[in-house]
Amino acid sequence: MSVLSPSPTTSGTVTRVLSDWRTKFVLLALIWGTSFVFIKIGAEALPPIQLTLGRMVCGALPLLAVLLLRGGRLPRSPRLWGHLFVTALLLNTVPFTLFGYAAQLIPSALMGIVNASTPLFAVVFSMLLLADERPDRDRMLGLVIGFVGVLTVFGVWNSLSEVSVKDRDALVGMLLVVGATACYGLGTPYLRRFVAGSSHGALELSTLQLLLGSVPLVILAPLVTDAPADMGWRVVASVVALGALGTGAAYILQYAIVRAAGATVATTVTYVVPVVAIAAGIVLMGETLTWNQPLGAVVIILGAALCQGVLRTRRPPSRET
Repeated sequence: MSVLSPSPTTSGTVTRVLSDWRTKFVLLALIWGTSFVFIKIGAEALPPIQLTLGRMVCGALPLLAVLLLRGGRLPRSPRLWGHLFVTALLLNTVPFTLFGYAAQLIPSALMGIVNASTPLFAVVFSMLLLADERPDRDRMLGLVIGFVGVLTVFGVWNSLSEVSVKDRDALVGMLLVVGATACYGLGTPYLRRFVAGSSHGALELSTLQLLLGSVPLVILAPLVTDAPADMGWRVVASVVALGALGTGAAYILQYAIVRAAGATVATTVTYVVPVVAIAAGIVLMGETLTWNQPLGAVVIILGAALCQGVLRTRRPPSRET
């Protein structure tokens, strides 16, 4: 055996590490956390609609290729197509575009921080739209704490009359991200109510969702935007990474984590993403944050953890045997 060849033991260890759900969890957090940097870079040269279109096409094509190579096919039910189209608008087309506009106004790290409020909106809309979702003390307390965190990030103690034009742009940018997270929050229970019960797998549903969500962008992009004048390799690489990794591979990783460790564990990745986003923004983009923004992120994560049952204010009563 060659000295340079890995031993069977080493190869087996590497395979086990790569297939472990914890490795997938870390990869998913890194992909989603750094995606805000890619959005920021892409928004430097592309209008938000074009950025979203490129992201979704680059995400759909690899999934479609994997689906076809596995011998699968897209769902054919018109009713399911309709529900997936609405799901795509709420979870992809609209929020991705809002992030594109926000990237023109605020740092990538700040986008990652405000995006941490997604679980809060998911809980609110789930309680409103799903019969089996009921408010309890921890959920209501978590919502209050979480939205206090959002207000902390916004720095609501500053009067609008006292802030500069730059700060007002930042406020608009953060509101755009809040709008995107509200779409995520509404899209999640919609997906659960109308799509999750389908007999089709995650790969088929995700591929069709991205393809359907790209349709209005294909129509709108040439009507409301001009072709980009100068698009360097950084922009192209960022769009491809956003699609292939942040929108394509991330779907597969998330589904694998849910299967291996459960949905509760999978949702906790949202608590790691803001940390990665802050680190990536500071290290890769040289961004700076004010003191209240990281503090608000901690408060938001605490509230989200209470809402999702990861933290509890009291232990559930034990059963007597």
